[in-house]
Amino acid sequence: MNKNKITLSLAAALTLGISTSTMAAGFQLAEYSATGLGRAFAGEAAMADNASAQFRNPAMMTYLEGTQVSVGAIYVDPNIDVEGDVSLLGHKVATTKANDIAHSAVIPNFYISHRVNEQWAVGLALATNYGMETELGGDFLGTIFGNQANIMSVEINPNVAYKINDQFSIGAGVRYVMGEGHFGASIPNNLPQTGNAGIDNLIGKAQGADLKYMEGDDSAWGWQLGAAWQINDANRIGVNYRSAVDLKLKGEASGAFYDLAHMQLGGKYPGTMALTLPATAEIASFHQLTDKLAMHASFNWTDWSSFDKLEANIPSYKPTPDLIKEENWEDNYRIALGATYQYTNKLAVRTGVAYDTSAVSSEHRTQTIPETDRLWLSLGAGYQWSDALSFDAGFTYIFAKDASINESLDVEIQNKELSLASFKGETTGNVWLVGVQANYKF
Repeated sequence: MNKNKITLSLAAALTLGISTSTMAAGFQLAEYSATGLGRAFAGEAAMADNASAQFRNPAMMTYLEGTQVSVGAIYVDPNIDVEGDVSLLGHKVATTKANDIAHSAVIPNFYISHRVNEQWAVGLALATNYGMETELGGDFLGTIFGNQANIMSVEINPNVAYKINDQFSIGAGVRYVMGEGHFGASIPNNLPQTGNAGIDNLIGKAQGADLKYMEGDDSAWGWQLGAAWQINDANRIGVNYRSAVDLKLKGEASGAFYDLAHMQLGGKYPGTMALTLPATAEIASFHQLTDKLAMHASFNWTDWSSFDKLEANIPSYKPTPDLIKEENWEDNYRIALGATYQYTNKLAVRTGVAYDTSAVSSEHRTQTIPETDRLWLSLGAGYQWSDALSFDAGFTYIFAKDASINESLDVEIQNKELSLASFKGETTGNVWLVGVQANYKF
């Protein structure tokens, strides 16, 4: 069972539904282009369709001619439900359910690449691969574990690539990541009545009140390295590594927990929390089987095991780092297989399938991190409108594996832990995504 301390502070609610509105493991986003979406992002580190290729491997810019621009967006519509039993002091209170806890979102992107000469290429990417937004309604009895979370990031990523010879290319880039978010937990709106008029009156006044709320932002630097090996005219391998990015979210905390510690109401308490966006790596391949048919594959790794705990620093609340929660996440793996068929000179069709493993084991899964395995099924197409202009579209449906949840909220009384509340249930859901993109060559 996953345990939470009631001394939740600055960003305990970072864990709220952290993977429910994101389509890769944890709070990672895979949706960087509609081109890749149509093949379930299979073979991305070895593909050079357009300027968006640099986001997954800057070395692939050496395969692009002239100056190219790509702009697009992907619409994400998650349908995630959480249902289970809430208990207080070991006694079941009620069964509760929250529907569609993850918000839909539009994820935009912009890329430009320029071939300087036969050896050198440069580019710029504006995109993101981390973000989420969830909200559990006030009628859900589990809001004491968390009722809202939002984290958004934007990445500015300049890149450079060098063609060593006809077989080998290398690339590198710096990453400037800007992140912001707000997180919270509250008392449910419909707490059960006890029959005691005095207690019920207090409960009525407390319903819907924030237990904790925090908002903050920060920016930080990272980097990426990539390489490509053109084995022969029909086969290519690409590799890419993206570094971890260490954010220190700075903002204000508020809510009943902090007010109680300061014996006041409506206070604002400055604080920070360290949040690491983990390192990732990919190895991919591209195989031109016939004049019309190509196959591509990817294996991805994300260093989620680096996300082992949450610690907050609120000097006015506690002079030492406050251990919020032991997360004990695990490294995540993703495997994808895709195909592209050149149906006519102008029309290419794509398809792909992928399997994305959970970054949380059953032992550590919570209602606030309903992280589970996912199966991707994708279709897409590209249309060459003219020699300079082309369009891409992609569609993906994701099956999320049903996952059990078992967690408790503990309070320390005279150095002893008491289980104040617990939740035992299940998360279910699915996601669909649709993306469009325009590409132009100068």
